[in-house]
Amino acid sequence: MASTACFMIVSRNDIPIYEAEVGSVPKKEDAAHQHQFILHAALDIVQDMAWTTSAMFLKAIDRFNDLVVSVYVTAGHILSFV
Repeated sequence: MASTACFMIVSRNDIPIYEAEVGSVPKKEDAAHQHQFILHAALDIVQDMAWTTSAMFLKAIDRFNDLVVSVYVTAGHILSFV
């Protein structure tokens, strides 16, 4: 079974700083757009959760088909999506 993961770092102003895809699934043309869509959909959830918990790792905050979104939040509210 082949799998893929997308790693993104997002600034405090919701601007993507870094993006990397890791895995063995061949890239589709719409894969990059799909990951951006999933990221922006999860940002609202993360912004609400980041202020209500002291945890730095927010596990499985959102799901889209077989993709799961997990987030690391730094003290400066820089987000790392996995």
